[in-house]
Amino acid sequence: MNIGEIFNQNGRLTGSIATRTIDLPRIGLRKVDSENDKAPVYEILALNVARRWVQVGALWEAASKRTGEVFLAGNIDDPSLPEPLPVALFPADHGGYMVAWRRDTMRSDFGGSMGVSRTNYDDRGVRDQGGFGDSTAGSNGELTDAAGAFGEEDPF
Repeated sequence: MNIGEIFNQNGRLTGSIATRTIDLPRIGLRKVDSENDKAPVYEILALNVARRWVQVGALWEAASKRTGEVFLAGNIDDPSLPEPLPVALFPADHGGYMVAWRRDTMRSDFGGSMGVSRTNYDDRGVRDQGGFGDSTAGSNGELTDAAGAFGEEDPF
């Protein structure tokens, strides 16, 4: 599904992305200069509410194993989004890119490294806190059950 378009305007790659719930009326791609093979090719920038450019994603070069077609793949992510928006950019005849939403699935033609998101944001409930352990705050806010006394120097 196409969700946007990037144009090459005076040497700058700018455009927009829109879905049912996301509207980025002005985005840009900034080339990343790096000698690291794992570095992205472009950073994805968007204008925030204060009209400042902020980074909201990155794009890496990818190729279809089946056809050899070269395209850009990455994610748009922001604290305001419930989860990252996976995108693929395909070269367009006008010198820019067509932006397509891509479902994260196991796809052998694109390397098979993507997993399926099973998050349902309408039914989130309480989740495991990721191994941070129990609180050291008592009912009145006092420090309880801590490994070291309050005020001791941290070991790192």
